Amino acid sequence: MTPSTPSAGQRIRFGILTLSDRSARGEREDSSGPALARLVSAENWSVVKEAILPDDESAIRQTLSEWADGGEMDVILTTGGTGFAPRDMTPEATRAVIEREAPGLAEAMRAASLKITPHAMLSRIVAGIRKRTLIINLPGSPKGAVENLQVILPILPHAVQLLRDDPASESSH
Repeated sequence: MTPSTPSAGQRIRFGILTLSDRSARGEREDSSGPALARLVSAENWSVVKEAILPDDESAIRQTLSEWADGGEMDVILTTGGTGFAPRDMTPEATRAVIEREAPGLAEAMRAASLKITPHAMLSRIVAGIRKRTLIINLPGSPKGAVENLQVILPILPHAVQLLRDDPASESSH
């Protein structure tokens, strides 16, 4: 394997973007972003950037584009803004910046969540690719964000390997 080949010990680089009006204003501590960072670190991967933004579609689009286009991250996780509330615009912002959707990831997370809570039917999470970066929306609650990420953790090394156009990716099929 080459050094760029994601494997069990390979350092996949993550960005974590929390989307919450209250957390952005300092009225509520962000607990979802840190919970995701702990899970990423437990996999021996790295979090290279974290931020908290209000539920503003334009700001979300701009940040997702800048982060993905910067080439510093393999995966961007968003947490929050995926429900039915009027200001929940994360899926719309994500769809506006991705070049290709990855519907299987969102479907798998919703299916697994449905076994835990019927509220999973209200999830509007989206996953997709911009350039060589995978963008994944997660729920805003720490429990929901972690549970959803745990569903797709096993495939992330191979997904990143494919995005990096690593020739060794074919051996993983």
